[in-house]
Amino acid sequence: MNINHAAVHHPTTARDQPFFDPLAYGNGPADAVTDSSENAAITHHSTTIGQHVDNYTATAGHLVAVDAESSQPAAKMFYVAFTVDGQDLNTRPVTFFYNGGPGSSAVFVLLGSFAPKRIKTAMPGFTPPPPYTLEDNPDSLLDKSDLVFINPVGTGYSAAIAPFKNKDFWGVDQDAKSIRQFIKRYLTANDRWNSPKFLFGESYGTARSAVLSYLLHEDGVDLNGVTLQSSILAYTQAGNPVGALPTAVADAWYHKKSTLSTTPASLPDLMASAALFARSDYATALQKFPRADPATVKQLSDFTGIDQTTLTSWGLDVAAQDNLGHTLFLTTLLKSQGLALGAYDGRVTGIDSGIAATISPNSGGNDPTMNAVSGVYTAMWNNYLNDGLKFTSNSAFTDLNDQAFANWDFGHIDPTGAQKGVDAKGDVILYTAGDLAATMSLNVDLKVLSANGYYDFVTPFYQTVMDLQKMPLVDPNVRKNLSAKFYPSGHMVYLEAASRTALKADLAAMIDAATSDQHALARIRSLQARKRG
Repeated sequence: MNINHAAVHHPTTARDQPFFDPLAYGNGPADAVTDSSENAAITHHSTTIGQHVDNYTATAGHLVAVDAESSQPAAKMFYVAFTVDGQDLNTRPVTFFYNGGPGSSAVFVLLGSFAPKRIKTAMPGFTPPPPYTLEDNPDSLLDKSDLVFINPVGTGYSAAIAPFKNKDFWGVDQDAKSIRQFIKRYLTANDRWNSPKFLFGESYGTARSAVLSYLLHEDGVDLNGVTLQSSILAYTQAGNPVGALPTAVADAWYHKKSTLSTTPASLPDLMASAALFARSDYATALQKFPRADPATVKQLSDFTGIDQTTLTSWGLDVAAQDNLGHTLFLTTLLKSQGLALGAYDGRVTGIDSGIAATISPNSGGNDPTMNAVSGVYTAMWNNYLNDGLKFTSNSAFTDLNDQAFANWDFGHIDPTGAQKGVDAKGDVILYTAGDLAATMSLNVDLKVLSANGYYDFVTPFYQTVMDLQKMPLVDPNVRKNLSAKFYPSGHMVYLEAASRTALKADLAAMIDAATSDQHALARIRSLQARKRG
């Protein structure tokens, strides 16, 4: 492929092209489709971001990812792309988005974050029932990059193509390879091989990004930047109380339950103090329990708003769970009010009395955070897809696929050939920070932004900090390409208005830094050209 031509994208027509898809997209492990055609609904729009008006094209449809070895059609993958009209495709960035799960479609990041339209929510309060509002997004990233939202196999309207089955793609490596194949197909179909390229993954999507970034590099697709939002890169550290403590402190502070004699002036200052306590006195107290220093136990109580007797019954573990999987801190802090905190955003509360107390508040859509927004997401996505993007189907759109999660293969072979997935006992030990470190070491111009919400108990921000500090990336010059940002929000950082604006600014700064360095751009393109040659 000639990577030096100056391609410019222009819409071929201003007329919208609706599309009705009659195929049945099953989301079960054995489901597949036999059709391997590519389709799309194409619509034309304009948006105002800041003082600038952009005309853009929305494309909602399918591209076919092929099997890497046979080149036979393997998966029909549903995506939505937003591309600004009339751009030089050699300089226009493109960012690929996906959620996590595993088993989540891209609907949450698409309608919540940086697309041209977004849902209007009452976060951190409950968003009342319909009618809902879909509004223009002043924080859209479309002024900086074209946007492509990817639905992995078994989510959205994505499915395996027979003889493959959905389950063939439900695993760490299998999933990343299919996303790699989709991205390569998108680059070819849209003449984007020479465009600056970025990934944006959320939650499990950060583990996906780490693996995917290395696979892409190995296949000659070198990235300019990766955003890791609400990371989980070391599954062995999930539930680590040291990593979770600062988030518990943030929750207690927000709900005015902390009893510190002197409270730091700001939330970031409080988090710095909590992190210092977590890695020092608290870590020591956990090791010495039940002979922990009484002064440390008192300070832990002051930080978290949980009385010392209760903390002692937990073994001082603020991430402890009961036998039903309830996180004790989240169900205890406001227990006197009959409320539980959201795991995804501790500012959000849900009723935890009566029958509600027997429904786990920390599981899937029953979490108070998800309860607060799930109705508006479901209604407005179907409305937007059918009426705004003009893609219609007889099939049900799969927002979240529990079957994918239940059948997921967490085995993973890392760049050294080591198994970093499931151990001999079947326990998940997935570790993907090494994949990211390998990619950054090979592509020394790759920018990585870690974005984290202070109130996120699912992927606590301080655990992410510790995971990134320990990742096997020694070269100080390469480490300079890694930055971490923190926001007064939850797991879905962008649902909080001020945090969304701040994250947009940080994303824009990363894109600018990655694309303004002409020497770095030349090195990345040269690296890609050598690989593909």
